[in-house]
Amino acid sequence: QVQLVESGGGSVQAGGSLRLSCRASGVTYRPYCMAWFRQVPGKEREGVASINKYGIIKYADSVKGRFTISQDNAATTLYLQMNSLKADDTAVYYCAADWRSAYDCYGGPPTYWGQGTQVIVSS
Repeated sequence: QVQLVESGGGSVQAGGSLRLSCRASGVTYRPYCMAWFRQVPGKEREGVASINKYGIIKYADSVKGRFTISQDNAATTLYLQMNSLKADDTAVYYCAADWRSAYDCYGGPPTYWGQGTQVIVSS
């Protein structure tokens, strides 16, 4: 049974940084793609960043230049380094993954999801 567990969320002042992690367990081989999404209550979930097994990365325009997505070599842990945080970045952040070949995790939705981690940025 695949499980994704996020960590690293918290409260930070605007301009600060946080690093989110997502550990995948119950996997026998690396996913084709992994991604970060976020959601604010009352709003639609939005893609933040994704990475596939070939290292192709996509970012939302709103986070380009501030956020960096990466994986460990085994691709079982996904990271999101978030710098220059803004109040608009406040949301629950979700990790997601998919094993389907050529699947676009950013376009989504991926098959497997974590439970989410809260990020609060105060201005």
